[in-house]
Amino acid sequence: QVQLVESGGGLVQAGGSLRLSCVASRITFSSYLMNWYQQAPGKQRELVASISAGGTTTYADSVKGRFTISRDNAKNTVYLQMNSLKPEDTAVYYCKAVWGGAFYWGKGTLVTVSS
Repeated sequence: QVQLVESGGGLVQAGGSLRLSCVASRITFSSYLMNWYQQAPGKQRELVASISAGGTTTYADSVKGRFTISRDNAKNTVYLQMNSLKPEDTAVYYCKAVWGGAFYWGKGTLVTVSS
């Protein structure tokens, strides 16, 4: 079945950086819109960044200028480079693949930013 597997989370001090990866299998990855979401403790899951099949990117206002989404279609992988991390970025980060009416979620990776 389709799998999305996130990695790269961990504990980092405020101001630090992390790079998250999400590897997809059993989908035509290059055709999919890929998204990163964050879900902070006690809050709803929120869209952080998206990258279209053509490479167009969009970001939530809260991460603009700090986070960068990218994709490597040869590796079926989407990345989220997170710089200048803040304690409020602490969350589980999920990737989501979307194509037409189909969508798939990964299980998430935890990012904890200490002050």
